[in-house]
Amino acid sequence: MPDSVPKPISEWLRQQRRPAVARVTRLGGSRGSVVSRLDLHDGSRLLHKCYRADAAEAVAAEARGLEDLARTGPVAVPAVLYQYGDSLLLEYIDGAAPADDFWARLGEGLAALHLKPKPAFGYGIDSFCGGTRQPNMKLSDGYRFFAERRLLHGAQLCFGRRLLSRDEVQQLESIAARLEQWLPQDDPRLLHGDLWSGNVLAGARGQPVLIDPAVYWGWAETDLAMTRLFGGFDPAFYEAYQGVRPLLPGWEQRAELYNLWHLLNHLYLFGGGYKAAVRDLCRRYGR
Repeated sequence: MPDSVPKPISEWLRQQRRPAVARVTRLGGSRGSVVSRLDLHDGSRLLHKCYRADAAEAVAAEARGLEDLARTGPVAVPAVLYQYGDSLLLEYIDGAAPADDFWARLGEGLAALHLKPKPAFGYGIDSFCGGTRQPNMKLSDGYRFFAERRLLHGAQLCFGRRLLSRDEVQQLESIAARLEQWLPQDDPRLLHGDLWSGNVLAGARGQPVLIDPAVYWGWAETDLAMTRLFGGFDPAFYEAYQGVRPLLPGWEQRAELYNLWHLLNHLYLFGGGYKAAVRDLCRRYGR
């Protein structure tokens, strides 16, 4: 057994009557986590995500998010096999080339997920987007939730690191107070929460698989907006989504306001490269 395999995993494999780990291959990771492939002696594979020692909340949130997406949504996600402390053991996704209908299936599946209303905005537990805590205390008011739990939360995080000026924070406060001017009301829906192209894989049959969620119940358009932040998905995705759940006119223009939370988060995580985009939105929408 390789030394790098945590003892709880080796014990879980033994209890499950699974073969021992033959090889550990580090695949990379994100901020605060390391992702490795575990090759077992029978040729099967598992995915191990190891977080910082103080990140048990993030482990629990990712596991719960994956389980809720698996239970509620028609788009595949990796199965959660074992969760403990700072680690998460998941089904390993054997990738393949995307099928011809890959984007259409993803659009239809996400729309079907968004068809099902939820009781309140939030999630009961906080989720984590890129390692940043997303406060998810439940609220019945979607405008207040997005204002307080996302925009103002992000503004304070950035201000605390001196990445935003007091004037820019005040502009963000003005935007948060007037969201009803630009954003339509909608019931809360279960969201992936971090839906960019890097979090969508093609499975063994070329089917779409969602990974690394930051799940909560929020406005469906926020998931759609995130898909456009780094270049956008294939047009077939949006066409298929609209065929199942038509969007209100102007959603493409509203996307930049929804994405203001993600831009603030990227500014907080990665620094000044995102400041120009945040500052531009502050000037355009803030007073």
